[in-house]
Amino acid sequence: MRQEAELVPEDTKSDIEVYDPLEGFNRGVYRFNYYFDKYLFLPVVRGYEFILPDYAQDRVSNFVDNVLEFNNFTNNLLQLKFEATGITLARFVVNTTVGIVGLWDPATKWGMHRQPEDFGQTLGHYGVGNGPYLVLPILGPSNLRDTTGFVGDTLAFSNWGPPAWVDDEDVSLGFTIISAIDKRKRIPFNYYGSGSPFEYERIRMLYTRKRALEIAN
Repeated sequence: MRQEAELVPEDTKSDIEVYDPLEGFNRGVYRFNYYFDKYLFLPVVRGYEFILPDYAQDRVSNFVDNVLEFNNFTNNLLQLKFEATGITLARFVVNTTVGIVGLWDPATKWGMHRQPEDFGQTLGHYGVGNGPYLVLPILGPSNLRDTTGFVGDTLAFSNWGPPAWVDDEDVSLGFTIISAIDKRKRIPFNYYGSGSPFEYERIRMLYTRKRALEIAN
């Protein structure tokens, strides 16, 4: 998540309105995520960081990003962002070859920067509204549109992306686990770590603003 100062300009007078008819359910999931994160997910992440040196963790992060370029490619293409689609394809080719299956990222050094897009952004690009705010188990803040997008990306990635190319369930499961650990490692957030009694409301607002900025980009 971007820094809060980027998402909430200094002249912002009040939080944006977020449609949250399932707030009671969402708060329950938020608490579940706190316990899951504290007692399972973060200990696994800390073990991962203890076992692998920073250099190896960077190689893993690059590899994960390279594999997930499939989602960036398909969603840039669906949004008819042809320049970004071409850059994404070029990044994948360069990093898979010169970068040795994506362990290194020479494409960025050569000026081909990552073009992140997901199906939730694609739906938003074509005018689909947020729908009700949702807190998903383990995954965290979302909304109906972005949850639909996540399901769409997951199905496309599994059926037509790298897992389908490899066609090995053990390899696909291993990648899913590693990518989940890597993603959590990169998120500098702890549930109930802000000390604010309004943390739920703040996260809800920040997520909604962040997604609006990403869709507008």
